[in-house]
Amino acid sequence: MLLGGSAGSASGGGYPNRMDEHDERGTTMTGVDPDRLDDQQLMRELETIHRTRHDTLLYGSNDALRAHNDRMARLEGEYLRRNPSRFVSPGRTREGARERTAGTDVRGPAGAPVGKWGPGTTAGSGGA
Repeated sequence: MLLGGSAGSASGGGYPNRMDEHDERGTTMTGVDPDRLDDQQLMRELETIHRTRHDTLLYGSNDALRAHNDRMARLEGEYLRRNPSRFVSPGRTREGARERTAGTDVRGPAGAPVGKWGPGTTAGSGGA
């Protein structure tokens, strides 16, 4: 049969419907498995996904947002698995947030400011 063909196996003209071979609806493109990334690659992936989060929320399709959510959860889960004893800033806890809203300054040990990488000093790397 030159025209038509059976449903699903050929498109008009008797040619195979190759468009179905690449139909990835219902699947999620997840990138490299987070447990296969080294620490530096994992941090780079986390930084990238957090940087693109807002635009994905505002402008991405539902499928894009769903894929973003899945990828972010997997990357963050791997980070937490590798760093179970990571530093938690006192200001990022419920108690610390309550103190912050009450006007109390939340600081680390010995009054050192708490930064992105944990308690630090206001001086250079040599200490206070």
